[in-house]
Amino acid sequence: MDDVMVRAVGLHKVFKDKKRGVVHAVNDLSFEAKAGEIFAILGPNGAGKTTTLRMLSTILRPTEGYAVVAGFDVTKEPEKVRFRIGYLPSESGLYHRLTPKELVMFFGRVSGLDSHEVKKRMDELFESLGITEFANTKIEKLSTGMKQKVAVARTIIHNPPVLILDEPTQGLDVVASRVVENFILNAKREGKCVILSTHIMEEAEYLADKILVINKGTKRALGTMADLRKLTGKERLREIFLELISNSGEEQ
Repeated sequence: MDDVMVRAVGLHKVFKDKKRGVVHAVNDLSFEAKAGEIFAILGPNGAGKTTTLRMLSTILRPTEGYAVVAGFDVTKEPEKVRFRIGYLPSESGLYHRLTPKELVMFFGRVSGLDSHEVKKRMDELFESLGITEFANTKIEKLSTGMKQKVAVARTIIHNPPVLILDEPTQGLDVVASRVVENFILNAKREGKCVILSTHIMEEAEYLADKILVINKGTKRALGTMADLRKLTGKERLREIFLELISNSGEEQ
């Protein structure tokens, strides 16, 4: 049985910018991520990480190439893809006048769950993420860390098999980051495919089974930590990353 949950083949994304002209945000990216695997995408600002995640989550249409997520083509069957992913953007976009309970209930119903299913799932998520005490507090009054936890709960309320997370611990303190990291690890244990981007090298090194390093929209390297250490001769991911993005030679 094929356990590949995300397959990207020759993904390109080209934008036209008045100042910069034609911008190749993503250039011929191909990779696979499996069920029960955490797949990290690393790169400097402007490398194409968010653009790649937006194509996988059907927000952006690839200029060339294709991607299949949970068995469905992101271009030809976007609605089917959306029901099978949980997408957490780098900017959470929460409705601040709602409470966490109201927000998550709304997204659960939109995702096709009935009220009983949403409540059961929501109670479990709020308990595991430490949201229960603040379930009826207006989101605008919550801390940054708590808001991010609510965003995570909203993202996975429908229990999708694929999670696409853009900077999931951005702006969080150590305690809040650990809660989110543990949640990601638990998703892996449940057999979910988790694709995440992050600027935090220690987080990627701790969480990821495989790491894709991109720069200027192009793949620089792909593999496990052992693969990347062998490739670069460096031990720490921070040093591996700097070596890869500063190397202007051919793709590794």
